[in-house]
Amino acid sequence: MALRADWLPSLAAFEAAARHQNFAHAGEELHLSASAVSHHVRKLEAWLGVGLFTRHARGVTLTFEGRRLADTASSALADMDGVLRDVQVKTEERHVRISMLHSLNYAWLLPRLPGFATAHPDIRLSFDTNAALARFDKGGPDIAIRHGSGHWSGLTSMLLMNETLFPVAAPMLAGLQNACGAADIATMPLVTDLARQGWHDWFRAAGVHGAKLDERYRFSDTTEALDAAAVGLGIALARERIVAPYLADGRLVRLPGPSLLGQWSYYLVHPTHRSVRPATQAFIDWLMQLPKN
Repeated sequence: MALRADWLPSLAAFEAAARHQNFAHAGEELHLSASAVSHHVRKLEAWLGVGLFTRHARGVTLTFEGRRLADTASSALADMDGVLRDVQVKTEERHVRISMLHSLNYAWLLPRLPGFATAHPDIRLSFDTNAALARFDKGGPDIAIRHGSGHWSGLTSMLLMNETLFPVAAPMLAGLQNACGAADIATMPLVTDLARQGWHDWFRAAGVHGAKLDERYRFSDTTEALDAAAVGLGIALARERIVAPYLADGRLVRLPGPSLLGQWSYYLVHPTHRSVRPATQAFIDWLMQLPKN
């Protein structure tokens, strides 16, 4: 008689019942009722045409045939469990979890990822683009790309790239033809985000002091600020890594004025105490070799 797939639930219920010698305890393990376990066992007995348990007032005991099947089923399930665990471990070894800002992922990393997929088709990547700093605990990221000073307790950091800031606007923005320098930009509607460096820093670097700035639109995400500028709401202070695709397709154009060197840079970080798995190291090596322009 060939083993059928629809026997597997009943075999699992029987194996648990045989180990516990108790249908109720088997049900607790399998999240089933005792009557459901009993039903599975009776179905199996009907298919086989033999009794697997002797039922009595104090519970159940295995018959000779039941003991033979229980030993075989237990051994088979243990073998299968070992294989499944091995497969899961090997799958996890090829899985890299990355935490980073949504804006950098969207504008800088995603366009480059096909190159990684071609070089490492066996590695799976998961991204968490929450703005909060990720915790490197169990189930958390393997690495993160952080924007900051490069110093975080308990983390090893590697400089990925620096950045500069400069003004951009949609080509159709009203009055843009008259914006010949920083002083003219100071008179126009401005779009800003929640970054630690902003318009006041840029105008100071451009030599414009005391201007009353019209920071008309403020967004929590850098790409949202650029999207707002792209539809003509105002002039945005762009980060070169984030704005590149907007400049490339003409949604935004760079305006006159200096480039302001960012006070903070992008760093690759990972826990100092944790060894870096080969798949994670492959992603790190690929990132560090990318052209930064």
